[in-house]
Parts: sequence; structure tokens; C-alpha cells
Amino acid sequence: MDSLIPQETLIKFGFKWGKSGAHSSRTIMLAELQALFSVTPVSATLEHYQTEIIKHNCLNKSTENTRKLTFRHLKDLYGLESQQALFRVFRLFWESDPTAQGLLALQLAYARDTLLRKSSDCILVHKPGEHIKRDEMEALLSKDALDRFSAASLKSLAQNINSSWTQAGYLKGKGIKIHQLPTISPINVSYALFQGYLCGLSGERLFNSVWIKLLHTPLETLQTLASAASYRGLIDYKESGGVVDVRFNHFLNPDEQRLLQTHYQTVT
Repeated sequence: MDSLIPQETLIKFGFKWGKSGAHSSRTIMLAELQALFSVTPVSATLEHYQTEIIKHNCLNKSTENTRKLTFRHLKDLYGLESQQALFRVFRLFWESDPTAQGLLALQLAYARDTLLRKSSDCILVHKPGEHIKRDEMEALLSKDALDRFSAASLKSLAQNINSSWTQAGYLKGKGIKIHQLPTISPINVSYALFQGYLCGLSGERLFNSVWIKLLHTPLETLQTLASAASYRGLIDYKESGGVVDVRFNHFLNPDEQRLLQTHYQTVT
């Protein structure tokens, strides 16, 4: 993850590291996330989400243990805390464009799941129409960790990760996964630029971040979508004579603004 911001600050924003994550047993859980957000307001707290999932069983899980595990995995993938800038803006964007939700879910999970980030090296190198084999993903995930996964757990991990990329629109097919270009909306571009901004990037560098590269889209198209996002009031984007200016101050609380302002004053 390329960042100019200290890791402890990124963790406050909602980024996450670790050797394992929800993909060892789940996918990005898009259907569960959509169901959860359909019964909770944008202002919901972590406790509110927990109550809806475990006590009220809004996701229709058969046992209390399954409900608890589901809550744990969703928290692991998304944070579910409005104090974290990544989740707060994600939740604000969620209702803006239902067609962007699958990719938006992957964008946030990508910031919090190390193995999902690693798997992009298998997905993004392929061209549309190419077949992505499960053993190719397994080889990538087991690289530098040959003793970490059993054959069965590696197979399950690769299947879960491929399913997540499918839910986000990068793959199609059931048994045979074929690479395709995802549908990108102004919401997705805005969120990717915001992720880069939280990592300390600005100007043109925002369009060269790992978060933008994840969108797998030509620069000209990204700039057009950024302009559309600015027109809709999602972000403040300007480009003139090759100079790019993108601002997100209305997304940040005072503490977050101070944390980032300290960085930007240091580098300017």
C-alpha cells in the first residue's frame, strides 16, 4: 500500500493490515451488506449494526453463532464505525448509486484485507476475455507462505477471493472465471481519489495511486468521471493546463483535517 502517511494515522482512518482476514471463510458479502444497510440509517453506530445482525437477525441467519460470525466478518471487512473516515464516506456514497455498490464494497475491503490486496496482482494483469484459473490465484496467495495454508484452505481462500472479484464486476462465470472490465461510476472514482488523499497524495499523484489503478480504467475516462462527480457535488475537482486540484474537506471532521494538514504542511 503506497502511503506518505504514518500507519498509525491510516489505522485511525480505517485502513487495516494483517496476515489473514474474512476471506479465509467469506467473500466481500455484498448481499449481506446491502441487506444490513437497507434497515439501518447512514448515522448508525457499530452497536446499532451489531444489534440488527445479532439480536434482530436482519440477515436471516439460522443460528446465533452464525449471526455473531457474520457481524465479526462484516466488521473485519468494512469497519462499520463512523469514526473511521473510510467507512463514513463509504456509507454516505452507498445510497448515491446502487450500480456502484459491488465495486464500492470491494474498494473498502481492499483497504482492509491484505490477501485481497495481494490477489489484485492476479486479476489486473489479465485482459478482458482471458480465463483466470483458480490454481493461478492459489499460487499467488501461497507465494512466500508455502507452509501457511493447507491445500483445502488455499482452495477455499482462492474461491472466496475470486467470488469477491466477481461480485465487484471484474470476473464473470461460475466454474470458469473470465476477466471483464468492471462498470465504473463517478462514485467509485470519487472514493478511490479519497482513499489516495487519506494516504497523503494530492494533485496528479491521486490519479496514479493503487486505489485508482484498482479501477482498471484509462486516465481520460477517470478524469471525465471525476468531472461528473464534481458536478454532482461529490468532490471538488479542477483540472487546467495539466494542473490537477482535488479537495475533500467536507468529508473530514476537524481531527482528521488536522492530521492531514500536518502532513501536507510538511511536504509543501
